[in-house]
Amino acid sequence: MKNKIKKYSIYAAFIIGLIFCIALLFPQVRRLFIDLIAQILLKDPERFLQLWFKQMLNYAMGGIFLIVVFGYCSLTNKGKILVHEINNGIRDCLKGINWRSFTKPVFLMFSIYLFGIISIIRANFYFLDDIGRSVDGFRGWIGFSRYLSEFLSVFINADFRLADISPLPQLIAIFILAISSVLLVYILNDGIITNAGLLASVPIGLSPYMLECLSFKFDAPYMALSVLASIVPFLFIARKKTFVFVSVISLLVMCMTYQASSGIYLLITLVLSFNNWNEKRKTKREILIFLGMVTLSFLSTMVIFKLFLIIPQNDLISTAIFPVSQLFSGVLANINNYYNIINNDFGLIWKAIIGIIFCFYITKTVYTSVQNKFISFTTAIILLCLLFVLSEGIFVLLEHPLMAPRALYGFGMLLGIINISIAVNFNKSAKISAWALSWCFLVFALSYGNALADQKRYANFRATILLQDLNDLFPPDKVENKIAVELKNTIGFTPVVKNIGIHNPVIYRIVPLMITEEGFFNNLYYNVFFNFSPFANPNITNSMLDGKPYVDFSTLNLPIVKKTYYHTIRSDGKRVLVELNEGIK
Repeated sequence: MKNKIKKYSIYAAFIIGLIFCIALLFPQVRRLFIDLIAQILLKDPERFLQLWFKQMLNYAMGGIFLIVVFGYCSLTNKGKILVHEINNGIRDCLKGINWRSFTKPVFLMFSIYLFGIISIIRANFYFLDDIGRSVDGFRGWIGFSRYLSEFLSVFINADFRLADISPLPQLIAIFILAISSVLLVYILNDGIITNAGLLASVPIGLSPYMLECLSFKFDAPYMALSVLASIVPFLFIARKKTFVFVSVISLLVMCMTYQASSGIYLLITLVLSFNNWNEKRKTKREILIFLGMVTLSFLSTMVIFKLFLIIPQNDLISTAIFPVSQLFSGVLANINNYYNIINNDFGLIWKAIIGIIFCFYITKTVYTSVQNKFISFTTAIILLCLLFVLSEGIFVLLEHPLMAPRALYGFGMLLGIINISIAVNFNKSAKISAWALSWCFLVFALSYGNALADQKRYANFRATILLQDLNDLFPPDKVENKIAVELKNTIGFTPVVKNIGIHNPVIYRIVPLMITEEGFFNNLYYNVFFNFSPFANPNITNSMLDGKPYVDFSTLNLPIVKKTYYHTIRSDGKRVLVELNEGIK
């Protein structure tokens, strides 16, 4: 009787789901459904309708695909056997892991990462999007196809409306990164976790690019989750079908949290495959089968995400891939840009240590190789070049990829992987080099957090004197017309930031200026957090003037109404241009 109820329940769910998704293919049904969701959950349903009406067609098609797969697995004998095999594979792989051995390593890495970001937490810095989210409570991740981030944020914040609950999100993030570090050491070292490997894995969580991710009060856990999701599949590498299934699910999790992690899965794959070939742990056929499974899993996931889930972007980044005719030249241009950015961001000491650990990796490869030594040497160099390219992930194929520091932490993952590789089962000099890079990043993390605090202090000071001058010049009881304020130039960086930037220029890219003519959230800072205007009020932002199109006030030759050491204010009574000074250089 129970089996019949279960069987007919599956039939009913299959038919109802299929009918619902097919119905969504019709525009009238889509509009009715989206309107219902928008009215229940959103305060701006019309905007939601405009944004998601066409996208719901992709969701409907994806739903049909998912239901068909579900029906195959639930209603056919072959599907049931496949599900049974995958289920047994997951159970057996998990049973084969001594989870108790993870407790101390995870605690160690959590402690290191906590120490590394303690100054960031102390700075209490509202980082870019944090400004809007902390004031308006919006989520907004779904617009970047980060559905899981949108969903999980409701649970973490215990509300549909976000509030600043830091440092909880950042603590969750470093806990996830601690697990990621331990798992990566476990995977790369054949199931053995060593303190040397753990200490070498610090670049995973404290590279300068990951530090920007950890600076976000709201985004940090989901960025960290995307890293963990890219590592988890390799726990199931012993079972082929299970590995492919878990890979697809995990990579979808990565895509729906933060797509900048898209290269991590490939980095681990190549390193494991190379190690197996170099030391003849597996036959060439087994290695090729493994690479085939990885290729199938990765491409399948990217196709599913592209067809059914991705929301095209043209603002912050472009989701468009180069056309075939421009693919080679475009990819080369992206690689060159990627290299130049990292080369300009990193100081001489860091680059020297990275060069040393790369040399140690090549040396260890040749030393442990049972292949021809020259071939092993050449292959190791080619591998490092390929790893560098793949550390950029899928972004290397995009016409206009996001190159902000928070999108480049794949390079930190690459350094972590190489560091772990040379710190385990090799000489003391290699370990010291790996630990030296970890130490450099740990020290930089502490200085970075203090730099954030100092930049915030300075920005608050500049905002205070600017708003005081604006209040004196345009008191609300004497100004008849609404005023529109535009900023020109920037307040610049504090001496503390400039001192760090002498040897570590990346600091200029991960410390926001906070008050500047460029950047939506930077301009909001002096408005919103000082109650100078309601959130996004058009008569105060630098984009509108009484509903009229934006005009660059610097072209109007407005008269000077006040000049100070820190800024010059020009105005005709309605338009206000604030020319910010960085101070004497």
